[in-house]
Amino acid sequence: MERSPLHITSDLFSQLLLDSIMSSVKIEVAVKEQCKLGESPLWEEKENSLLFVDITGKKVFRWNSLTKEVQSVPVDDVVSLVSLRECGGYIIAQGTQFVALDWKNKSLAPINNVDWDKSNTRINDGKVDPAGRLFAGTMGNEIRPAVIERKQGSLFTLMPDHSIVKNFDCVDISNGLDWSLDHRTFFYIDSLSYSVDAFDYDLPTGQICNRRSIYKMEKEDHIPDGMSIDREGKLWVACYYGGQVIRIDPETGKRLQVVKLPVSQTTSCCFGGPDYSELYVTSASQEMDEAAWSREPQAGNVFKITGLGVKGLPPHSYAG
Repeated sequence: MERSPLHITSDLFSQLLLDSIMSSVKIEVAVKEQCKLGESPLWEEKENSLLFVDITGKKVFRWNSLTKEVQSVPVDDVVSLVSLRECGGYIIAQGTQFVALDWKNKSLAPINNVDWDKSNTRINDGKVDPAGRLFAGTMGNEIRPAVIERKQGSLFTLMPDHSIVKNFDCVDISNGLDWSLDHRTFFYIDSLSYSVDAFDYDLPTGQICNRRSIYKMEKEDHIPDGMSIDREGKLWVACYYGGQVIRIDPETGKRLQVVKLPVSQTTSCCFGGPDYSELYVTSASQEMDEAAWSREPQAGNVFKITGLGVKGLPPHSYAG
């Protein structure tokens, strides 16, 4: 049957819709800090603020989106994540230790340690689940960016009573993680597997099982790093050395959208802003020479992406 000139297939309609969305996307620098290794962006709604860390710069930052003021707390070791805490303040990971951070007093109080039997690992990315448990993984110490002693890491859970549970080991670089909208699936990235994986998730116990790959990275994606879910159940993955964030459908395993940034070392992302319609992306500037700086003068800053047409979810708070 001959098609009319106005006939539009579903694939073509999807592409036209995506083209329309991308034409309205805006990328700007939100926080000018030029971190060595910016990571762990986290929106704190009550403060209208974005939290993030500079891992090797050994600082925790808080940027107020209304006043544009940037505050920071220096620490004594690499600091890889920051999470909200139900009783107030924050939880950070410093080396292999979980630590409570009182922002007002700039004080730190140790909570518990992981990998106490190892001297060559540190905690990397982490996130709080819907029941208030903090999931965080470790990685071997880096020889240079993304080059490590393999299979030294593990995935742990810091329970609300401050006890530690090891979920599994033989991890290269434990990285992005999140949960499905119905809380029945746990999404996880071990960076050097070049895959986004899924597990069945039991919310009452926090147990995971039945690991499978739901997305294999394309060559141009490079290394999967931090990750965040949107209100449509799609995953946004920052691509280290790829200079982009990608949106993937965990049900079909398809890449839906690519947003390019003006820096190559994109590390993690989170939704924030008054209605969680802004995507914040951290980046790094480690091991950049003069030529690299001339190509990427905005490296290490935190970027804000608007106009994506989707919204994210508020982060959960640690219950301990």
